[in-house]
Amino acid sequence: MKKVFLTIALVLLGLTANAQSSNDKENAQTQKGKFIIEANTGSNTTGNTGFYLRSSNGSTSFSVGLDGGYFVMDDLALKGGLGYNDGNESFVYKIGGEYYIDGRFPVGLDFTGTSVTGGSENWVGIQGGYAYFIGKNVSIKPTVRYNIGLNDQDGVFQGLIGFALYL
Repeated sequence: MKKVFLTIALVLLGLTANAQSSNDKENAQTQKGKFIIEANTGSNTTGNTGFYLRSSNGSTSFSVGLDGGYFVMDDLALKGGLGYNDGNESFVYKIGGEYYIDGRFPVGLDFTGTSVTGGSENWVGIQGGYAYFIGKNVSIKPTVRYNIGLNDQDGVFQGLIGFALYL
């Protein structure tokens, strides 16, 4: 009998949590009209708007940048980003979109360009991840990403960790 009551209690707890998350959708972080500011880890193998630091044989290189976006409809943000890489003294820009499946699983598509002395390099990026909300307006976003090179570069697979602020 105790097992039956425990099972019923767990089912009711689950239904209550599900109902609460449905009611919270009205105040969701990914609601139309909200903004997102995001910082990611990254690498200098592709143009990136994230943070990267490397030191090898007495030489240090870094990149810095941020992404930002606006939710044009619930769960869909148009995003852009800017960054700088000191290793090849390049400026990086990114433009694209990100859709949050069920408000928690962001999938994105973007175009990334890098302007370097004597030319440019470009990628199309496809990514997917999970937004783990650690507060009302903050999430940690582990993401996998594949960059498709458009200027005879090889494609690059990346694992990223992002931190996002929803306003």
